[in-house]
Amino acid sequence: MVIWIILLVMTALAVMAVLWPLSRHRAIAVQVDPDTQFYREQIAEIERDLKRGALMPAEAEAAKAEAGRRLLRATGTHSGETAAVGEPALRRRRAVSAFALSAIPILALAVYGAYGSPHLLTHPPTAQVRQQTEQLDLMRAVAQIESHLAQNPQDGRGWEVVAPVYIRMGRLDDAAKAYEAAIRHLGPEPDRLANYGEVLVLAKNGLVSAEAQAAFEQAVKLDRTSPKARYYLARAAEQDGQVEKAKAGYSELLAMSPADAPWTAVVRQELTRLGAPVPEPQPALAGQGGAPQIGAEDIARMVSGLASRLEAQGGTAEEWVRLMRSYAVLGQRDKAIEAAKRARQALAQDEKALETIDTMARELKLTDAQP
Repeated sequence: MVIWIILLVMTALAVMAVLWPLSRHRAIAVQVDPDTQFYREQIAEIERDLKRGALMPAEAEAAKAEAGRRLLRATGTHSGETAAVGEPALRRRRAVSAFALSAIPILALAVYGAYGSPHLLTHPPTAQVRQQTEQLDLMRAVAQIESHLAQNPQDGRGWEVVAPVYIRMGRLDDAAKAYEAAIRHLGPEPDRLANYGEVLVLAKNGLVSAEAQAAFEQAVKLDRTSPKARYYLARAAEQDGQVEKAKAGYSELLAMSPADAPWTAVVRQELTRLGAPVPEPQPALAGQGGAPQIGAEDIARMVSGLASRLEAQGGTAEEWVRLMRSYAVLGQRDKAIEAAKRARQALAQDEKALETIDTMARELKLTDAQP
């Protein structure tokens, strides 16, 4: 409806822009005709030549008489033209112009309504309809599973099925709770533990927390070839500042992985980033699980700007915690400790904020940063 109002206003403005000059008959009447102006200037020139002595009085009178006659003829013609543009003529011109300018948009709207598709914008494209249908089906399926689990909370298989769906929907906390329930009812299993730990890492924006590390260590105890668990244990060592241990962890994972394993490219990138030699993979037992999903590069882009802003302007406890976690994820343990110290200085008057900083320092195992 709004677009039609806008088009109507634009049409009205266009009509007024054309009709307004046509209604100004006084401007037409007072315009100077070029012919009459020429003869007036010619008579004035004759007068000047007579005063200078360039013309005899008789010659000057004859020239002025001829110019005067021509001026009278030109003035008569112009008066007739001006009279033709009188009030009745102007009224007819306005009526014809208004009709023409109004009929064009009305005719265009009528043709568009008959042969066009004015309803097209009110319907989304087919792809969007399909996507919305899939989302509704997914939500409906999740609602059914949740209803079933509410009545049968001991169904570990149901919790394990719904956990990846929660991840797809971005409900990471619910996914972690689902995997935790699956482990509780179905028992610890390498893939199950590794998936649970990975969800905890995703929920912490890439940080391998103490809880996630414990899950990965338990998975490796049950299956020493678990690639996902080994990857994140190497990442945890890097975040703790144990770079050599991280290099060894990545190298061991690469060495025991098949050459065509989907996670080998990621592990090679990590070794290259740490400046470690990249060994050739040897055929070995194939592990379970998927390729790691978290990389430090995603967090590194925002760390510099966040650190500069907090240093210059200060910030909340949550922002300082984010900076500490980001440094930890990048394996820059010294900077994480320094960020914790600066946070305590900036938030010294806020006991609740200091408690938040201390809790994160313990979770990140920043023992050097403890007061």
